[in-house]
Amino acid sequence: MAMPMMAQTKDDFNPVTTGVTSLSIAPDARGSSMGDLGAATDPDANSQFWNPSKYAFAYSKAAFSLSYTPWLRKLVNDIYLANLSGYYKLGSQDNQAISASLRYFSLGEVTTSDYSGVGAQSLNPYELSFDLGYSRKLSEKFSMGVVFRYIYSDLGFSDSYVGDQSSGASAFSADISGYFTTYPIIGRNECQWSWGWNISNIGTKVSYNNGDDPAFLPTNLRLGTSFMFPLADYHTLALSLDLNKLLVPTKPRESDYADDTEGQQAYLDALQEWEDMSPITGIFKSFSDAPGGFKEELREITFSIGAEYSYNQQFFVRAGYFYENEFKGNRKYFSMGAGFSLNVVRLDASYMLATAQTSPLDQTLRFTLTFDMDGLREVFGKKRR
Repeated sequence: MAMPMMAQTKDDFNPVTTGVTSLSIAPDARGSSMGDLGAATDPDANSQFWNPSKYAFAYSKAAFSLSYTPWLRKLVNDIYLANLSGYYKLGSQDNQAISASLRYFSLGEVTTSDYSGVGAQSLNPYELSFDLGYSRKLSEKFSMGVVFRYIYSDLGFSDSYVGDQSSGASAFSADISGYFTTYPIIGRNECQWSWGWNISNIGTKVSYNNGDDPAFLPTNLRLGTSFMFPLADYHTLALSLDLNKLLVPTKPRESDYADDTEGQQAYLDALQEWEDMSPITGIFKSFSDAPGGFKEELREITFSIGAEYSYNQQFFVRAGYFYENEFKGNRKYFSMGAGFSLNVVRLDASYMLATAQTSPLDQTLRFTLTFDMDGLREVFGKKRR
């Protein structure tokens, strides 16, 4: 039996491939300004993406936010991600919440041509998702949450010249998450320590090309912790860390197999097994399928570290760093951002600096506008009086 070749070289660039990759893009300015993290940070209106179980510990009765990200702006000017998310606390005991979000990722305008090279049609491919979530405190310090999501990816088109009909692909997925927070006393100061986890996009495959090209969703395991401590009256600093791993099996590569008849057949068998593998089987397979063994599995883990300084919960300064192994995507970048909050509205912005100036992610901007329902109620209540 032909065995995969185990030699590791600089040519071993082998990232995990998925469909609907826009589901992995951080939507909000706060989380992205700290190196793309949020599993254990304080809850806000955008927790649906990072860890929806945090909503049960949200301070306000309700909030919603709108985020906008021009994507790959160094290459094109018409690709963007728009995200609307929010939550509402249920009941009078302040221990449960419902949440929702809507993501729309536009890939801009694409012009196709027929076989003779003549312009045929102009396309506007896009991907979107809509989800609903529920979170509940299971104790004074721990909560869990679930999310159900519908996904639609429209990357196809109708070619009248050849009679080929391509349609969008749909998929369904679910998230499950947990969040723990406590308030230890260190010296004379009350601090906050939190940890959280979120397994997102557990669901069906998305089938492109009329079902001939199924792709795994970007199922992801996120683990994180955060520690907040006071610097002085009205001044706090939070330090956070997130670890991520895609729970998707690595697609076999022909170069990992012997260059003979037996090796090529082994490659085709492995490729067929990968294409036929169910998403649930793929989750477990993702921990043991890398050609380089345990060492390569560790390479699939990305990490984010970040800090957030707050003055009186009104002015925020943030910074962070994101790292991905060079063989698994090679995304490495610093991020920074700031935010300003009033009773009713908060505005956040972030800016990304890639370590390689040639990176298309360099200089990425994000903007988030958040509205607090308790603040709105207070303002309108004063107007009525």
